[in-house]
Amino acid sequence: MKTLQDLINLEEPAWEWMQEEWFSQARNHYEIIPKNQMQAEKELLANQVTTRSPMGAMIYETGGMFIDNGWLRILGSGGAKLNRSISEWNKGKIFEQLGDIPPFLLIADDVLGGYFAINGGGLGDNLGQIHYFSPDSLAWEDLNITYSHFLEWVLMGNLEQFYQNLRWENWQDDVKQLDGNQVFSFFPFLSSKEGKNINEISRKVIPIQEHYFAFVSSN
Repeated sequence: MKTLQDLINLEEPAWEWMQEEWFSQARNHYEIIPKNQMQAEKELLANQVTTRSPMGAMIYETGGMFIDNGWLRILGSGGAKLNRSISEWNKGKIFEQLGDIPPFLLIADDVLGGYFAINGGGLGDNLGQIHYFSPDSLAWEDLNITYSHFLEWVLMGNLEQFYQNLRWENWQDDVKQLDGNQVFSFFPFLSSKEGKNINEISRKVIPIQEHYFAFVSSN
């Protein structure tokens, strides 16, 4: 186990260049969730990742991040609006105890009930790449990008294209009513033939914990 002193990189902190190269040029709306210092330190130790890396920077410098007014939630060390840290969210789902080697690591999710994860071997051979559990296929899809590229994409990429046909009229107003621990549940399911027209199906707000165990852990 590396110590906190080992993990906090003061000479080449990723947060500085992330702000200069990504946040300053972001095309998509973002909101950084304020961190709790003690929680950030605890989470950095739990994940054993240096702040020289973008993931370490996200954990140590933020409680998480909302993208597109909350459509996407990027996990950090947890905060008031997003009180799920990476280690807390994965424990009991992907691993039982801290220190276990996870088959994959959940690092972000969206209001549709889609989940982003880093492949640790449980999602195929493409280790270290981001996979997306798509609610309209109920399957993991390899996005062929790293965590760094993922952060760059959510800030600067074409989210409208990625979520084509999965955004309903006036979705912005509905999404603003959610907190970081809620998602929409759709009926008929998005994965069904009847659920393909997002504007004609019903939706309700449910806890993301409930959604994960209903749709992801069973697939």
